[in-house]
Order: sequence, then structure tokens, then C-alpha cells
Amino acid sequence: MATGINEIPILVRREIEAQIAGPLVNAYIEKFGREKALKVASKVITQLARQAGSQLAKAEGGNSIEHLTQGQSQWSTGGALVREILEITENTYNYNITTCKYADMYRALGLTDLGFVLSCGRDGAMFEGFNPKLKLTRTQTIMEGADYCDFRLTLG
Repeated sequence: MATGINEIPILVRREIEAQIAGPLVNAYIEKFGREKALKVASKVITQLARQAGSQLAKAEGGNSIEHLTQGQSQWSTGGALVREILEITENTYNYNITTCKYADMYRALGLTDLGFVLSCGRDGAMFEGFNPKLKLTRTQTIMEGADYCDFRLTLG
């Protein structure tokens, strides 16, 4: 039995969050319009993601690419993400996500249209929180219908 939230796989946490946040965001969309509701939701989610990135750097004892690669396993627990590493250097970390159970989960919950905001939209802010000099370039995601997510991270 898990004794703390950090012992619960992130995929399970995101599913619990989605079952609460999804209906709330959809209600806000109905009341205030899609653009306003998603702008507020995205702001809150990215703030939380920055905090999570900072906490990850503390937990890993540093904020280098090496520390990041060590700390990323928690998002992949149980095969939640399958990562194809293309390049790792001191200042570069390039990989593709070829399997994303997060996208599958949002689809199963009927929240495909919110999956990017609730999940993928966190990524850049999380990396910023981990190390403010870490920059993410990503042109596609599985959540948005691509065959893979392309993560290109540079430190500098």
C-alpha cells in the first residue's frame, strides 16, 4: 500500500486528476467559453508543473541532463511511456515517445480534447522548473494524433 502521493504512479495520479479536472474544465468552457477556460486551466497547470520540476531537481540532487534522465523514470512506470533515446550529451537530450498510455487514458475517459492541456502542456514548464536554462522544442505529440512525440531538450 502506498504511503504517500509520490509512491502512486504518475499515470494513476493523472487519471484521478482528469476525472475531477476534466468535468470542471468542461463546465468552465460551457460557462465562460473555451479560450478563457483553457487559458486559466493552462496557467494553473503550468505553475504546478514548474513546482514539480523544481521538486524533481531537489530529489535528484541537481538539475543537469544526467539528473533529469535519472528522474524521468517516474513518468514511465508500468510502461506508461516508451522513450526512444536519440542523443544524450552534457547539453542535449533528444528522444521520442513512441508509446503514451497517458493519451490512451484521456481517450478512454472521453477527454481527448483536454489531454494536451491536462498533460502535455505541463512538459515545458516542468523542464523550466527543473532547470531554467533547459529549453524544450517539440513539434508533435501522440495526444494530438502524431505517431510519436518529439522531445528536443537543450541546456544553455
